[in-house]
Amino acid sequence: MASTVQHPVHHPVHPLTVGFDLDMTLVDSRPGIAAAYRALVAETGVPIDIDLVVSRLGPPLEAELAHWFPAAEVPAAADLYRAAYPDHAIAPSTALAGARESVSAVRALGGRAIVVTAKNEPHAKLHLAYLGIDPDTVIGSLWAEAKGEALREQGAQVYVGDHTGDVRGARVAGALSLGVTTGPCDAAELRTAGADVVLEDLTGFPAWLAAFEADRAA
Repeated sequence: MASTVQHPVHHPVHPLTVGFDLDMTLVDSRPGIAAAYRALVAETGVPIDIDLVVSRLGPPLEAELAHWFPAAEVPAAADLYRAAYPDHAIAPSTALAGARESVSAVRALGGRAIVVTAKNEPHAKLHLAYLGIDPDTVIGSLWAEAKGEALREQGAQVYVGDHTGDVRGARVAGALSLGVTTGPCDAAELRTAGADVVLEDLTGFPAWLAAFEADRAA
């Protein structure tokens, strides 16, 4: 007689993929960005409140430049800024607390760590190489919801960022949104935008990720 015992069905768990934002999530790029803006001011003579600029990092460069240049001049200003960036912005910028350990924690669990950022890809890669942070993939020039498209294509289950735009990207991807308060947005702003988890910084991320992955595998 055939057995009627029902064996549990084990659904495959997709490999862990975690996305990270770059500026003010992995890298404190404020000193470098300020230096690049000083070079832009010297080149163009246009006055820019650089302290204000670095207090609200997140959106694309062109969106910030539009506050200081007429629309027709923004593309040329962006070209000048990007030309100055490698010589001025990489060396002064530092890794944020827990950044290296967080990327390593993803790898230690057999996962992929990817960086999805509004910064252009060559400059993002320069920052990461200079700081010894080695993600599996770097995808640049994407902001907010557009980040979500790339995260979904990469199969990311988690996206880590410091801005409400990063929360929106995670939502589009159907990924868990983890916010850190190392950037311009505080915990209340991140939660109001829909962040699932908020940490003060990345130092607590490896322990959180270990628990997340254990639950996912259960």
